[in-house]
Amino acid sequence: MLLGFTSLLLTVSEKQIASICIPKGVGETLLPCARMTLDDAEEETKCAEQGKVSVVSREGVRELQYFIFYLALGHVISCILTFSLGMAKMRRWESWEAKTRTLDYQFAYDPRRFRLTRQTSFGKRHLNYWSNSPVLYWPVCLVRQFYRSVPKVDYFTLRHGFITAHFAEGSNFDFQKYIKRALEKDFGVIMGISWWIWIFSVLYIFFNANTFYSHFWLPFIPLMVLLLVGTKLQSIVTDMCLDGHDKSNMVRGTLLVRPSDHFFWFGWPKLLLHLIGFILFQNSFQLAFFTWTSIRFGIRSCFHQGTENIIIRVVMGVSVQILCGYVTLPLYALVTQMGTTMGKVVFTENVIRGIQIWHDKAKKNVALRNPYSQGPTLDTSLSLETSLESSPSFKLDASVSILMDRSLDDNKPMAVNIMEEKTSSEQQESENQKPKLGSFRGFDMGNFEQHL
Repeated sequence: MLLGFTSLLLTVSEKQIASICIPKGVGETLLPCARMTLDDAEEETKCAEQGKVSVVSREGVRELQYFIFYLALGHVISCILTFSLGMAKMRRWESWEAKTRTLDYQFAYDPRRFRLTRQTSFGKRHLNYWSNSPVLYWPVCLVRQFYRSVPKVDYFTLRHGFITAHFAEGSNFDFQKYIKRALEKDFGVIMGISWWIWIFSVLYIFFNANTFYSHFWLPFIPLMVLLLVGTKLQSIVTDMCLDGHDKSNMVRGTLLVRPSDHFFWFGWPKLLLHLIGFILFQNSFQLAFFTWTSIRFGIRSCFHQGTENIIIRVVMGVSVQILCGYVTLPLYALVTQMGTTMGKVVFTENVIRGIQIWHDKAKKNVALRNPYSQGPTLDTSLSLETSLESSPSFKLDASVSILMDRSLDDNKPMAVNIMEEKTSSEQQESENQKPKLGSFRGFDMGNFEQHL
């Protein structure tokens, strides 16, 4: 929608944009090709009379509209491929989640077993000679995202820490389904285009001029940011292991990691989400630019200066696409759940719908019982997200956690059984049904005496 509005805005203001004049020297500096001359573009009469050139000719504005179409199509395809690769990588987590209900898993994580932190599988992976070395720490985290970025031991340990922090011990909460729902919600943010992403896009067009030799360094920016995000995610897992080891050298069952926002940059886990969105859009932007220039002007046009330029753009675009979808996105989906709070996606849509239905009925019942009451009424502001985020020690019974993981295929709202206060008529009816005097727990002594 935003890209369509931008295209419409360019159509309406085409003449006004072409009327903006700049000196010829500046215009020659901003040319994207070394062989392109200013005579190739249509100049406005107003600028020509002043000895200047248009910042963007009318033909250039029309070509920008074509480019926006390629950009919109490319961004949608890129997001679909990224999400598909991430879900394919996360499909194996279903078998890991099923294993948590087996006797082997319960024996391995039996809280009655005491072990040293370094003897645990999680400790053996992260407590090594490099974990306390400022020289080797970051290079190891950088390399680890390419080889077993999310191993089974990390999934089990982070799952155990999440459930211990937010639920009752022994809960059967389905952590894999919760991650899937959270990722589906976060992906809406990734597909969106923020104002600051537009600023970087404008800068990309500006630096794409031939003067800056952008084809040698601009395609590498999304890859560099992606590697930085992946390295940070790996370091967060290691930091949680070091934090648990510093608190205790002896553990029960397995090492307990404590979710906290202070492991993330600026205490803001969602910052990594916005960076991934920036990476995907900038990569889509570069691939769309390459496709647009190849189709409209030819693969051997001045936009592609040599074979190495074509190879760099294509290889970088495909590499970022695969690495982001298959490596970084699943790692992000798991690690970002280890913040201080959890979102309202912990409840399925059926549970939320059931709570809202009960809330509406309870509000209606209160209004019918006390039509003239000026006292306190039922609060109508039902906010699950606020209540969850305000208390990191939110507890749920194991039986409730099973209900929360019901399939979303059932369109019927889930019933929420909550005891309400009895009305005066119900209380009177219950009093009439009370056992009579002289009876023993409902057994009439009078009838018993007549039989005697």
